[in-house]
Amino acid sequence: MMSKGLAPWLVVVGLSLGPAVSNGLARFAYGLILPAMQADLSWNFTEAGWLNTANAAGYLLGALSTFALIDHLGPRRIFSIGVAATPIALVGSAVFADLWLQSIFRVAAGVAGAGIFISGGAMAATLFRDAPSRNALAISLYFGGGGLGMIASGAVLPIIFERNGVSAWPMAWLILSGLSALAVWPALWAARECPEPARIHVLVAPRLPMMKKLPAVLGYFLFAVGYIVYLTFLVALMHEGAASAELIAACWTLLGLGVIAAPFLWRGVLERSAGGGALALACLATGAATLLPIGLPGSVPALVLSVVVFGLSFFIAPTAVTSFARKNLDQAVWGRAVGMFTVVFALGQIVGPVLAGFVSDLTGSVSQGMAAAGLILLLGAALAALQRPLTTASVEEAT
Repeated sequence: MMSKGLAPWLVVVGLSLGPAVSNGLARFAYGLILPAMQADLSWNFTEAGWLNTANAAGYLLGALSTFALIDHLGPRRIFSIGVAATPIALVGSAVFADLWLQSIFRVAAGVAGAGIFISGGAMAATLFRDAPSRNALAISLYFGGGGLGMIASGAVLPIIFERNGVSAWPMAWLILSGLSALAVWPALWAARECPEPARIHVLVAPRLPMMKKLPAVLGYFLFAVGYIVYLTFLVALMHEGAASAELIAACWTLLGLGVIAAPFLWRGVLERSAGGGALALACLATGAATLLPIGLPGSVPALVLSVVVFGLSFFIAPTAVTSFARKNLDQAVWGRAVGMFTVVFALGQIVGPVLAGFVSDLTGSVSQGMAAAGLILLLGAALAALQRPLTTASVEEAT
């Protein structure tokens, strides 16, 4: 195991390719493909939103499986399986036009993505155990890897559709699969170099203090409901406003750059926050960013400001709850705590896309579904702000 100099940070970079694949390419990039599939396959907004709901359902299944197996298989093995399986699932999305067959592969990508996200986060949390500041930065950089996938997809897919039309959506999925395959070897290398979290065998596993952290759980659920709507329907909203391919590419790239820059901007907040403060601020920022282009329709500066603020904020929410678990819970349950938060996250993501699609179909405009998502994010901020740090006594009561 490498432990000095740049070596641990190279491991962090390698691990961050996990979220680049699971989130940036396999989940968020669907927002770039959605308008083309919707037009070519004659889907309404509810059907288009359903594919991300299917992905989230797979994410829930993967989170539950990881939650149950992480103490037995170890995060290294789960992470490696998920990274290797994702490119195969993306190929499936390129092959079939039928909505329900598409759903099967979106579910498969979600299952793999949850395993990557949970287990990679648990490994990243072990790299700097005795240096809280560097530990918080490592966790943030890990989750920030999703931005790499967003930059890669944003730089390529809008131009592909401009040149080839809406029928190029199978090609788009194949490109995402190829980009994911490029990340497999360095991600697997990082997993091998990363120390396995300590496994503590006890007759009765420590329980998570659910009631003590209920505001954070509810706030995180509402965050998941709202944020995924923005990423699912942002490009559809831009298409409604006749945005150019160059503007779409620029905005998606700005989102990815924001994800990468966010750990440095939020580092002090994450270090100081022992309760729900960081999560509340992330919900507040993403909610405001979601509402901004709705309040100022057709304004390019408002749109650009929206994607900059959203990109700088939305990946801080999972970073915040991971940091919350590390600061308030025993190391023996870190993996299970991250798994629990991911289950909550998946439930929110199941609700968000199809609900926003239904609202958009009902009102005849995708902007109304986006507006509902913005208000949900603001409510999540209010709930998360109620979360207080867990005292030693409250944690002991749950064991």
